[in-house]
Amino acid sequence: LKRCRKPDMHVISTDENQVFVAIQEWNQNETYNLYISDTRGIFFTLALENVKSSRGPEGNIMIDLYEVAGIKGMFLANKRTDNQVKTFITYNKGRDWHLLQAPDSDLRGNSVNCLLPYCSLHLHLKVSENPYTTGNIASRDTAPGIIVASGNIGSELSESELSMFISSDAGNTWRQIFEEEHSVLFLDQGGVLVAMKHTSLLSFDEGRSWSKYTFTSNPLFVDGVLGEPGEETLIMTVFGHFGHRSEWQLVKVDYKSIFDRRCTPEDYLPWQLHSQGQACIMGAKRTYKKRRSERKCMQGKYAGAMSSEPCVCTEADFECDYGYERHSNGQCLPAFWYNPSSLSKDCSLGQSYLNSTGYRKVVSNNCTDGVRERYTAKPQQCPGKAPHGLRITTMDGKLTAEQGHNVTFALQLEEGDIQRTNVQVDFGDGIAASYANLSGTEDSIKHVYQNVGIYRVLVQVDNSLGSDSATLYLHITAPLEHIHLVLPFVTSKNKELNATFTQLQCRDNVTLFLLLVILQPLVTLDGSISFTFAAEGMNSITVQVAAGNTILQDTKTIAVYEQFQSLRLSFSPNLDDYNPDIPEWRRDISRVMKRALMYATGVNSKQILVAVLPGLPTSADLFILPYQEGPGGSKKKSEDLGQVIAVLFLLFFYFFGVTSSCRNLRFPAMTVSVDVFRKIPGINVYAQMQNEKERETVSPGTQSETVSPILTDIQPAMLSNGGMGLSSMLLTAIKTKQVGEVIRSIQVATTLTIWHCELKGVSGKE
Repeated sequence: LKRCRKPDMHVISTDENQVFVAIQEWNQNETYNLYISDTRGIFFTLALENVKSSRGPEGNIMIDLYEVAGIKGMFLANKRTDNQVKTFITYNKGRDWHLLQAPDSDLRGNSVNCLLPYCSLHLHLKVSENPYTTGNIASRDTAPGIIVASGNIGSELSESELSMFISSDAGNTWRQIFEEEHSVLFLDQGGVLVAMKHTSLLSFDEGRSWSKYTFTSNPLFVDGVLGEPGEETLIMTVFGHFGHRSEWQLVKVDYKSIFDRRCTPEDYLPWQLHSQGQACIMGAKRTYKKRRSERKCMQGKYAGAMSSEPCVCTEADFECDYGYERHSNGQCLPAFWYNPSSLSKDCSLGQSYLNSTGYRKVVSNNCTDGVRERYTAKPQQCPGKAPHGLRITTMDGKLTAEQGHNVTFALQLEEGDIQRTNVQVDFGDGIAASYANLSGTEDSIKHVYQNVGIYRVLVQVDNSLGSDSATLYLHITAPLEHIHLVLPFVTSKNKELNATFTQLQCRDNVTLFLLLVILQPLVTLDGSISFTFAAEGMNSITVQVAAGNTILQDTKTIAVYEQFQSLRLSFSPNLDDYNPDIPEWRRDISRVMKRALMYATGVNSKQILVAVLPGLPTSADLFILPYQEGPGGSKKKSEDLGQVIAVLFLLFFYFFGVTSSCRNLRFPAMTVSVDVFRKIPGINVYAQMQNEKERETVSPGTQSETVSPILTDIQPAMLSNGGMGLSSMLLTAIKTKQVGEVIRSIQVATTLTIWHCELKGVSGKE
């Protein structure tokens, strides 16, 4: 079937192992195309295009197609052609369609000059869904050949000026019976016709003459008629009203009294079904019996056709097979979209298939011999073919799979036998495999990928006649658990910064990253990205990581300044015993250090930034930042930063103190690594730091000054080392803000202490 829109398919019938459907295709609005299937209901061929449709009382779609009762394979349809709707008839299930020949004369005997194809009879084909009304057309299985319908004569179907027409010979000829619409019903197996409008009219001669039958004293406007169930019933129930304001009237009419007797065989004559003089319809000659028109006997039970004789097959008994279309010369030729050789694409060497001739016998056609052998599909040995049109897909149709799970691949060939073809597959991860005698879904190709990434899966098939190959790019992903953005906490303005981000989970690496820097999104497939900041201040960076259907993100804050100072702090090894290496502990240590520094030095909180690094041994970074004295004030100069650094250096070295033994250089709290003490005007802050380490920090001006219960509050007195003289002096200098004295003393103190440790060894003193 061609492309179509939803909802646009309606099943017309499923009789005799065949499906008749109406489909509205993409270029149609109010018309449908009729398709008819083969005996399996799989392959459909076009029967008639542009069939008219309409809306029912409840908005349902109604197709103008009518199957004539009692005559197998006979249909009437209203087709739109050249913006006109015309009625067509078929006697062979849509193989051939013809216009209806109009009556030679009208009801008054006047000649009707109506010549095909310019003028014909057109019928309304709506069947009533109400059991009390008859609809526009009627026929019965027990009255083969009799069709009663409303319509008009002309070039197209009209909605006005409708008359009633009847055919007694299955649509070959028609007669006008009324100039207005009537409700026409079949009585006594179709032996008597009953027409109702205001009165009841009876006809024993198939509508050639009518007699009035009165069942009420006053004229009754008939609104509906219901026949009693049963084959032999002669009772009808009529309901209507005498006037517009009268109540409903319900009348039960028994027509048994109009018959003289029951019919005998002498009351019948044979009638042969035909189509425009052709006696063979659907491959058989069928002869029915009809009651003589002058006999008013009651038929009783229906006896059916008298005889049926098969006909010799002709070309008219065959329709175009699937993929073929009938051309103007009457031949069935392949459609532009159909390749006849495709029938053998699933055929294995050594087997056979039915090679179509382009024709197939009309379903339910009973013809024999004749041209049957010529038009019937013939068994043919499957040819050996080189593989062609190879495709490789996953069984679920996806291009992604999870790490460590089975991936099932499926192979398809447009031509060639997959069962007799050698298959080689390179899975793209260093593993390759060969297969033979694959049977499609039963013997599938499976593989497990141990690592994430994008893999190029290459498959090659070959046999003695040729080869083919195909490629599939498969994205192997793993579920994301956590993501962490690694950044320095301070950077210089207009200096290129490298941000790295790592996936925190047990097994896998991140394969797709989306990094958002302030308002400018940057995308990368790597684990890092570089960028710069043009202005000073605090900036927020968010990283989003996407893998499969999972997206995670992490946000960090970074300070940007034109110049700043930094110190690397190293802790004594005994502190590592209490380091659980968790973010909460590192944050608490940072807060304690910052609060102690603020208390001891009086330095503004906006100047201090402490970052405790993860991992062991315990270490931290201390940043001293410039600040403004007040609103509108100027920034402190770099010399001021140097003084603050000197005070903090003195504080950490002496205020936190050293042990009385220098043997192992063990410090109870922390010392400053002098080799990384540096002044940085436009620096690479983390030249000696590992990119993969995260940092727990207390940002200037952003963190609370409260300390969590993990560590208790630290007072300056607790940080001193036994109240040594030099320590007390330095502490006093710090508290009294004698910064110059402290700076002059620190050089001497540092030199003496280190030298003393080297000379005295174990017994070194402050």
